[in-house]
Amino acid sequence: MHTTLILGIGNNLLTDEGIGVHVIRYLEEHHPDQPGISYLDGGTLSFTLAEPIADHDNLIVVDAARFGEPPGTLRCLEGDEMDRYLTGNRASVHEVGLMDLFDISRLSGTFPEHRALIGVEPESLGWGDYPSATVAPTIAKAAAEALALAQQWRQ
Repeated sequence: MHTTLILGIGNNLLTDEGIGVHVIRYLEEHHPDQPGISYLDGGTLSFTLAEPIADHDNLIVVDAARFGEPPGTLRCLEGDEMDRYLTGNRASVHEVGLMDLFDISRLSGTFPEHRALIGVEPESLGWGDYPSATVAPTIAKAAAEALALAQQWRQ
């Protein structure tokens, strides 16, 4: 059975920047014990995440992402499309770290078979422990998208 890691990243003290972490908390609360799916709060990223990524066949990253679209816009970028976005858009510190983690997984032969970024356009990156009113409704939508993608990859 293929396993998928859903990795939420972001700083949950900076309103919309923490969207990935809030999606992980939502999944843990509303969809615990999904076969073949693990949830991980990756915070603001570190090299310690290389091991959990290596332990799974597939990776879904949920994060705030600037697409130049209205706040609250949710986009899913898969495979090469995700790589191009991360390579060409270094607006976030942890996007640089994510590419570093991908390099480690390539070198160690554990690069995810399937990978995707579920990004949510932020409205506010100010202090606050919950997303803005514009972005908060995307928590459930991003969670549903991540679960649907993980299920699709299992087949």
